[in-house]
Amino acid sequence: MSGVDAVSGGSRGAGSVTAAGSPADAEDRFLKLLVAQMQNQDPLNPLDNAQVTSQMAQIQSVAGLEKLNTTVGGLNGHLVQLQALQGASLVGREVTLVGSRLAIEDEVGRGGFELAAAADQVKVEILNAAGRVVGQLDLGATGAGRHAFEWPAGTAADADGYRFRVTATAGSASVLKSTLMRDRVEAVLSDGVGLRLDLQHAGTVSYDTVLAIN
Repeated sequence: MSGVDAVSGGSRGAGSVTAAGSPADAEDRFLKLLVAQMQNQDPLNPLDNAQVTSQMAQIQSVAGLEKLNTTVGGLNGHLVQLQALQGASLVGREVTLVGSRLAIEDEVGRGGFELAAAADQVKVEILNAAGRVVGQLDLGATGAGRHAFEWPAGTAADADGYRFRVTATAGSASVLKSTLMRDRVEAVLSDGVGLRLDLQHAGTVSYDTVLAIN
């Protein structure tokens, strides 16, 4: 057995980077093995330069991925902190999200809806807490996209828990995508992974469920 085979266990390469340990450990083992192989190589059968270069490239790739993962982890932490700072400014403000609760303020009830396509006819029905229809808005033909509406609430109050439902048709087909409600942000919560908002009526929701800040 030649000197190089005694060191490498018969392998012609300078070593493997797949052994357990960190990229730094693998790089250290590789360099030590490379030096030993060069000292003990057969002058008539020298090391394969192409294979050594390939091994070095693998080590650099592994080390690069390790650094990239660390960088991405750090950026994610900064992003969560930035979201928390932005979220703090939302406390006390109204936001829009999917829902059907009617927001009532200053004797006006407000809500919204989104259409997947233009509608020939849109109708909004206002329901009290018992589910009985107490008002109606006929909005007629309405284009695709998001729309808001207002209903004269009279003596009704926000605490009464009024809701609404929307019917939107094009011919005989429904084109309603979703109903949209307004709610107030009472607190901002962060679990280290993402941001959550504590809303007055909808409870705790993920920040990414908010469609608009009013």
